[in-house]
Amino acid sequence: MNQVLSLIFAPEFGYSVLRVTTPILFATLGALIADKAGVTNIALEGIMLIAALSGVVFSAITGSAGVGLLAAVAAGGLVGLFLAYCALKLRTDIILSGIAINLMASGGTVFALFLIAGDKGISSSLASKVLPKLTIPGISSIPVLGTILSGHNVLTYLALAMVAVTFVFLYKTPIGLRIRAVGENPNAAASVGIGVTKIQYMALALSGMMAGLGGAYMSMGYVSWFSKNMTAGRGFIALAAEAMGGATPLGSLLTSLLFGFFDALSNTLQLMKIPSEFVNMLPYAATVVGLVVYTVQKTRRERVAREAAGPTGNAAASGNGATR
Repeated sequence: MNQVLSLIFAPEFGYSVLRVTTPILFATLGALIADKAGVTNIALEGIMLIAALSGVVFSAITGSAGVGLLAAVAAGGLVGLFLAYCALKLRTDIILSGIAINLMASGGTVFALFLIAGDKGISSSLASKVLPKLTIPGISSIPVLGTILSGHNVLTYLALAMVAVTFVFLYKTPIGLRIRAVGENPNAAASVGIGVTKIQYMALALSGMMAGLGGAYMSMGYVSWFSKNMTAGRGFIALAAEAMGGATPLGSLLTSLLFGFFDALSNTLQLMKIPSEFVNMLPYAATVVGLVVYTVQKTRRERVAREAAGPTGNAAASGNGATR
């Protein structure tokens, strides 16, 4: 136990938490933007995989990490638009469409990698590029804090900055107001001239682009290659983090850090003589436990609200139901 605590409280562990939180945070913010528009982007896992492969392929072809990053973001946006087209234009179930994209991406990226480079499962023959790490002047020389905060990949700092950007975008801009209005009540939004479908198309595209940044980090920052199913459920963890965070940018950051903590913990425990099966299940077990706690608390709050409303509130609810 003492050994575990010493590892957790080491500055290197804090660095690891931020490192592994980065793709989860990008995907969580993507889930948040879509959710605010009243659509669920369950295809985050597949989008991250497609973006990760796109980043590796285009950076290898062009010799530029920047081009690879742009390709990953564009691929994420295009898949988001495809999901929007299926759900909003063709009227398919958005959850089933998202699951189909995830399944397609799982096997399709491996097949595409084989067609492009002849590699099976991992892009060993592609000389892909890696996005740079940044050393923060001043902070890097501070004991402990410098070790935790400085020297991360550029996308880690971008992910943290995107929390503030997403807040400003959703709550301080006219387009953000339209997104939230559509998510709250699409009929009311349409009655004042807001193009509901257009807003939802845009939200899913932005959601895909955000997940694309997470995918780019996986293959061009976290590691320097693409491998089969390398996202390892982070897209689904992001959906849980967004729900537990109360659908707010700050809440999404905190819950992403929580899941990042357990992910980093599983990596740290691999250094000790602990069964690998137990170590590998930690991030996913934390996700399940977190969702159970969130659901219990939400149910309790709703029950308290109903009891506070009293008979009058119940009668009003019954009257509304009868009217409908």
